[in-house]
Amino acid sequence: MSFASIPEFLAMGHHGLYVWSAYGICLLVLAVNVTVPLRARRRYLQEEARRLRRESKP
Repeated sequence: MSFASIPEFLAMGHHGLYVWSAYGICLLVLAVNVTVPLRARRRYLQEEARRLRRESKP
């Protein structure tokens, strides 16, 4: 399938809304799958550092 212009490419033969929303949702899910574990790890490490500081105080 070839397109004659950029607007025609974006319209995807009147299926553009479906196609581009599917790409957008996919990218959103991938971004969430990367950021949630990173934030959870950072939060865990901060809590462990606080706990270790608390336990090491006399």
